[in-house]
Amino acid sequence: MGLTVVSGTGHTWRLTEQIGSGAEGFVYGVDDGGVDDGRPLVAKLVPDPPDPEAYRRRVARLVRQRRQPRTVGLLSGTPVRLAWPLIPVRTGGGTGSDRVDGYVMTDMRHAYQPFSRLLTVSTRTAFLPRATWATALHAALALARLLGELHTEGYVVGDLKPDNLWVDETGRVGMADVDSWQFTDGREVFPGRMRTPGYTAPERIGAPAGTPPDTASDEFALAVLVHQLLMAGLHPFAGHPADGGDYLSYDDNVAHGRCRIVDRTSVLLPRSVPPADLLPRRLAELFRTAFGPARRRPTAAEWAQALAAELAPGRLKACAVNARHLHTVERPWCPWCDQAERGADSYPGGDADGHPGRPQEEP
Repeated sequence: MGLTVVSGTGHTWRLTEQIGSGAEGFVYGVDDGGVDDGRPLVAKLVPDPPDPEAYRRRVARLVRQRRQPRTVGLLSGTPVRLAWPLIPVRTGGGTGSDRVDGYVMTDMRHAYQPFSRLLTVSTRTAFLPRATWATALHAALALARLLGELHTEGYVVGDLKPDNLWVDETGRVGMADVDSWQFTDGREVFPGRMRTPGYTAPERIGAPAGTPPDTASDEFALAVLVHQLLMAGLHPFAGHPADGGDYLSYDDNVAHGRCRIVDRTSVLLPRSVPPADLLPRRLAELFRTAFGPARRRPTAAEWAQALAAELAPGRLKACAVNARHLHTVERPWCPWCDQAERGADSYPGGDADGHPGRPQEEP
């Protein structure tokens, strides 16, 4: 394609195919080398940020914070959990209005798959064939722990959603789009800029553009994602209004408190969705707290503690009919078989080799 990017020191990378896009930027493959540890790279370019100079400062501060204690721990371990900006870049030769800024980062595709593949039966079967409900629990736990660590270090994601997340076959989770986070470097606050329908906390719906996110809005999005993981992709605010009104959007249901787990009479859902009572009691209570009118949301740490408890030895049981149907021991019969009898099966058959799934031990 002929597009190149250059760093402040003059190092040039040639970009290959476009591999992703979002509300603000585009992600391209990089055809050569790595940075420091030789990891494969991709490049994100943001053609039209609201304030180009502020965006350049944002990326520069994130690159600098990569070496600071608050961030070093977040970036430790293998595989890396964050697609952190490594080096600021700009399009080759661009110095004026034609300049496009961005950064190079680790290519998460070498360790993970798109998070959304864990949320639908067709993509789970095709790309994560060994995934079971235990995998979903592990992914929920990994996400809660990662978000808790980010909050501890003063970062607010602000736009937590499946498109920004990665997952592997064991339930490990990674996160991208770090450049949209809210953070401070001690001198300047870089506010969160983005929000996505279906993952926006009720207090932010309808708020003026530029209203900053906070940890509570991240905790709402976390609860939505954990619900989707544990309910085979079902959004907690899915469903037609039970009062006969038209379905408009997830956000409309959020704004009006239409949520099956809080009030079963508030929405109408297909019979084929996973049964509401498949959840362990402690997790169901956390969801009711997260989505209820009081809005005293569980923190990421509270979610992590509860999810870890559900992965303790003896807390998962395999169905006698289909060993891939794992569920909580609190449920006397298999919720996935109940779902299958109503025309859908979220975890059908065996894995890619024909072997049944097995409960996973907590790492």
